[in-house]
Amino acid sequence: MDEQVMEYLHYLLIERGLSDNTRKSYQRDLNQYLVFLHNEEIKDWQSVDRFTIVAFLQFLQEENKSAATITRMVTSLRRFHQFLRQERFVDHDPMQHIESPKKRQKLPDTLNVNEVERLIETPDTKKVLGIRDRAILEVMYATGMRVSELIGVKLNDLHLSMGLLQTTGKGDKERIVPLGDIAIQWIETYLDEARPLLCQKHPEEVHLFVNGHGTGLSRQGIWKNLKALVLKAGIMKNVTPHTLRHSFATHLLENGADLRTVQELLGHADISTTQIYTHITKKRMADVYKQYFPRA
Repeated sequence: MDEQVMEYLHYLLIERGLSDNTRKSYQRDLNQYLVFLHNEEIKDWQSVDRFTIVAFLQFLQEENKSAATITRMVTSLRRFHQFLRQERFVDHDPMQHIESPKKRQKLPDTLNVNEVERLIETPDTKKVLGIRDRAILEVMYATGMRVSELIGVKLNDLHLSMGLLQTTGKGDKERIVPLGDIAIQWIETYLDEARPLLCQKHPEEVHLFVNGHGTGLSRQGIWKNLKALVLKAGIMKNVTPHTLRHSFATHLLENGADLRTVQELLGHADISTTQIYTHITKKRMADVYKQYFPRA
């Protein structure tokens, strides 16, 4: 059974061209599924039926997994069992009549404009790492990039004279995003005053943003720095790198940008993913109404 899982993961890489993060997510789900099947003493895929799937989903509920986690698992299992049927490892699809649990749409956390400005101005730009952190925050807010996209940006992805930056998003899809004047200014300051000092031992490093040792930053490095800056800024919200992405999209819509443009800027494949931000702007409108209208 493990062999078919490995074949499926290989299929996702070679034929579907999914990103490493997406494939790892499928792998985690399927590994958890395999453990359950082994504990149930199910030794081949042909023996898996609808009742096995229902028992597994019930097990996840008993483990207090969220509806979002179970929904994702159902998607992973659906695609995997379709693969097994397609490749004729089995003659039936046990997921055929399994429905996903209704997923409650959670509005993402955002910062208001004042909070964003406070956060961005927190790094000590008299220090080399402070200049780097200021440039990182400016780019994250100016582009709405995912943290995985940010750490992947290379020097030759910059087109500062045109005010553009090239990035690779989910599914290895490339897109061009505009940079504002302030973000460009801080990138140039970082390239002139900070990066050469950080990269003294690694002058060949191609990534734009580097750590204190002069090599490419990790996701954990970005998270750790951001948490420290949020604390220093006195912002009492749970802020993650994705919070700046959400704030970028929300502020664009609040200032009149159309949904399709925001979709392109964020690199969403489906506009339905972008539509959640319209709920945020409506919620904020309702909050303002309740606060300021005397008869609300």
